[in-house]
Amino acid sequence: MKLWSKEKTSTAEQIEQFTVGNDRNFDLMMAGFDVEGSIAHVTMLGEQGLMTKELSEKAIAGLQKIKEEINAGNFTIDGGAEDIHSQIEWMLTQRIGEAGKMIHTGRSRNDQVALDIKLFLRSSLQGLRIEILDLFNLLQRKSEENKQTLIPGYTHFQIAMPSSIGLWLGAYAESLVDDMEFIAAAYRVTDKNPLGSGAGYGSSFPLNRSRTTALLNFHTLNYNSVYAQMSRGKTEKLVSSAIASVASTLSKLSMDCCLFMNQNFAFISFPDELTTGSSIMPHKKNPDVFELIRAKCNRIQSVPNELTLLTNNLPSGYHRDMQLTKEILFPAIEQLSACLSMMKLMLNAMMVRPHILEEEKYKYIFSVEAVNELVNKGVPFRDAYAEVGNSIDAGGFSFDATKKLHHTHEGSIGNLCNDNIKEEMRKVASFISI
Repeated sequence: MKLWSKEKTSTAEQIEQFTVGNDRNFDLMMAGFDVEGSIAHVTMLGEQGLMTKELSEKAIAGLQKIKEEINAGNFTIDGGAEDIHSQIEWMLTQRIGEAGKMIHTGRSRNDQVALDIKLFLRSSLQGLRIEILDLFNLLQRKSEENKQTLIPGYTHFQIAMPSSIGLWLGAYAESLVDDMEFIAAAYRVTDKNPLGSGAGYGSSFPLNRSRTTALLNFHTLNYNSVYAQMSRGKTEKLVSSAIASVASTLSKLSMDCCLFMNQNFAFISFPDELTTGSSIMPHKKNPDVFELIRAKCNRIQSVPNELTLLTNNLPSGYHRDMQLTKEILFPAIEQLSACLSMMKLMLNAMMVRPHILEEEKYKYIFSVEAVNELVNKGVPFRDAYAEVGNSIDAGGFSFDATKKLHHTHEGSIGNLCNDNIKEEMRKVASFISI
C-alpha cells in the first residue's frame, strides 16, 4: 500500500525493493513517535475545522489504540506497506473508516518523517543524557575514593610527573561535561517542530503549527517551511557530532584502561568474570570489553563524516538520499548506549593497586618536586633545573628525590575541584528537559 498510489500506477518489484531497502526496520523504531505526531496533527485539524470534532476524536481514539499495540510489542509493518506512515494510516482506515483517510490533510510524508526523526532523536538524547550523567557520577565517586592513590603521569609515553587515580578519573568526568555541551546543543536544534511544512513549501490549509508544537512539547518550531525540510540531514549531523564527542571520551578512557591493567603497568585490575582468556595461554586476562568499546566508539566517530558525504552536495528540497540517514545514525546511537553501559559495569568493579610510586623505577618522577623545592629556597628555576638534571645524569647518587607532594592549585592532585566540575555538569545538563 502506498499513500501516493493511483488506480493505474504500479511500481516494478525490483524498484520497490531497492527504494524501500531496510527502511521498514528503522521505521519500526519510530512507530510510537509517528502515532504521537499524528495525534497532535489530528487534534489540530479538529480544532481548525479541517475535520469535524466527532471524526477527529474518533481518529485520535483509533491512533491511541495503535499506540498501545506498539508499546505492547504487537505491531509490525506489513510487507506490502511502503513505510510506517502508510501502515498506520491503512490500519486506522481499516478500523474507523473514512476518517482514517483524512488524517493526512495538510501533511506530507516529508514533514511527517522529519517530525518522527526529530522526536526519535530528542528522546534518544534525553536517554543518553541520563546514561552520561550516570557515568559522570561514577567517575566522580571513584575519583574521590582514589584521590590519595598516586600513579605515574606520562608525556610522550615517558614517565613524567606524579598523578593520581583521582586526578585521572576526574579528567574523564570533566571531559563528559564538554561532551554534554555537544549533546545539549544538538538537543536544542532537535527540539524544533517541522510539522506543517508539508513537502517543504507549506500548505493552503489554515494549519496551526504553534498548536502542534505545544502538543508535542517542542521548545519552538522550524518556522520557514523550506528550512524545516533542509533541517533533515543537518539535524542528524549535529546529533552525530554530539555522540562522536562522547565516543571520543570513551575510546580514550578504554585505551587507558587497556594500558593500566597491562602487567607492565598493573595500576588497575578487574574480576576474572569481566575479562576473557586465551585459548593457549592460561595466564591471560584480556581487556576485550575495553578493546571493543574503543573499536565501536572509533566507528561512531566516523558517523559525522559519513553523513556529510551523504548530504553535503544536495540542494534545498527533499531528496530520497535522506532515507539513508536513519541506517547510519540510529545504530550508532544504540552502540553508544551499549558502550556507556559496559563502561559503567567495568569501572564499578575496578580495583586499584596501592603504593605504586614506591617502586624504584618511578623514583625520578619526583624530579620536578625537587626542582620546585630548590626554587622555594631561592634558587632561580633554570639553575635548580640544571642542578637536579645534572644529578640525575650523573647516576642519581646525589639526587635525593622528595616524595612529599604539596599541590594546592585548582585542578591539581591535592585540589581536584570535583564539586566545581559537578556544578558545571549540572548547569549544562539542565538544558535538556526530560
